Amino acid sequence: MTAGEALLVAGMLHLGFQATVTGVVYPALAEVGDDDWARAHDAHSRRITRLVAPVYLLLAAACLWVLIAGPYDALLLASVAGAAVAGVTTMAVAAPTHGRLGRGRTSSSLRRLLVADVVRLVGALVCAGCALAWFLG
Repeated sequence: MTAGEALLVAGMLHLGFQATVTGVVYPALAEVGDDDWARAHDAHSRRITRLVAPVYLLLAAACLWVLIAGPYDALLLASVAGAAVAGVTTMAVAAPTHGRLGRGRTSSSLRRLLVADVVRLVGALVCAGCALAWFLG
């Protein structure tokens, strides 16, 4: 397996994960009433961490491999950039927002999380799409 192929696999895994979060997990969480919010958000946070950590570790490892291995292909670099957008958005926006939401839901915090989630989905699409274009090219 090459670095580019590893990025393709990790990028597709990440895209599947992120699409599920965007299309299923967050809409269901957003529908939870105020009375059940603390319990539901806490349960979500515990469960999702078991998936987030390995998916992002694999994605980061594949990106690092691409950057170390060279030669630098524009599509693979764009793929790495998409993964970076998703990762940085998770660390800088989604994770701290989840921390605030764990102390209580506000409409502004929930909206911020949902916007960050769309940014992560776009990053995942760019990552997987560019890696696939590289592979097929």
